Amino acid sequence: MLILSRKKEESLILNGNIEVKILEVANGIVKLGIVAPRDVEVHRKEIYEKIKEENRASVSATHIVRKIVQKK
Repeated sequence: MLILSRKKEESLILNGNIEVKILEVANGIVKLGIVAPRDVEVHRKEIYEKIKEENRASVSATHIVRKIVQKK
């Protein structure tokens, strides 16, 4: 894990095309601004984990349906 210190209005660049900027730090909350190409998905981690779980469930359900159809 890389640990960086940034102040308000400072940024870091990821992969040469994604900018993460510190917009505000107040009351233990950091507000970030993210500038990324449209094809780059940006999610909060808890949302990303839900998406992954739903995708796993969908794949599992698809396999079950295929098995049922193959038996007919």
